[in-house]
Amino acid sequence: MNKLLKTCLFAAAAFTSQTDLLAQGNVYTNPIGLQAYTFRGSWDKGIEATLDTIKSLGVTEMEGGPIKGMTNEELRKQLDKRGIKMVSIGADYNKLAESSAQTIADAKALGAKYVMVAWIPHKGKFDLETAKKAVADFNKAGKELKEAGIELTYHNHGYEFEPHEDGTLFDYLVKNTNPEYVNFEMDVLWTAFPGQDPAKLLMKYPTRWKLMHLKDLKKGVVGNLSGGTPTTNDVALGTGSIDIPATLKAAKKVGIKHYFIEDESPSYLKQIPQTIAYIKGIKE
Repeated sequence: MNKLLKTCLFAAAAFTSQTDLLAQGNVYTNPIGLQAYTFRGSWDKGIEATLDTIKSLGVTEMEGGPIKGMTNEELRKQLDKRGIKMVSIGADYNKLAESSAQTIADAKALGAKYVMVAWIPHKGKFDLETAKKAVADFNKAGKELKEAGIELTYHNHGYEFEPHEDGTLFDYLVKNTNPEYVNFEMDVLWTAFPGQDPAKLLMKYPTRWKLMHLKDLKKGVVGNLSGGTPTTNDVALGTGSIDIPATLKAAKKVGIKHYFIEDESPSYLKQIPQTIAYIKGIKE
């Protein structure tokens, strides 16, 4: 048994009694999902061993994509072997805007229903001109993906909340993308960090949210519109400053089905079991 797996099993064991609770009245009853980026420092040390660690956490859904060192076909086999579904894959904005063909091929090979873009390239402040281009690119790519049976989502990253008219440029993105082709994945930390309320934003656009990144922000951290903060500010859910219960209740109301824990901190092996135990323990 590899060291990474032993560490994770030990941490998970400490929370077994809590993580096994799925009593009536719990807010979170969805499958446990994980964003593959959480294990970015582990994949090149052993893909199968890392997948074993992820399985040991009780994860049955993932968001990720192709992994260097393994073909998509083999990765699909390894995921199937462990009972893990690759629900969503990430796509680079520029590559997707240029051509959706490879993204569609990757999604189909891995069995993914969703494609998400997590960053719109920009210099300095995110501005209206950039937002307009993104709308056009997303609508075009989203149409192509839909024709292939795949849904495109944009993952907010904090910088989109620059003021615009009576709202923000994020509002502009939502209102000007075609909901038939483009919808959204909420990153909870990157909603709260720029000063937004995740629960309220979910309810503001109840039909547009399809996926969610579960993250919490260290208490006392002052946010901004940069779209960046030290990874040590990413803490286990329930220990930070974000109202996670309110966020999950709102997410349930708007019908989000797939949630992915994304922990970018150096302490992710310790924090993931804490996060899982916490969300499973939240009551209505």
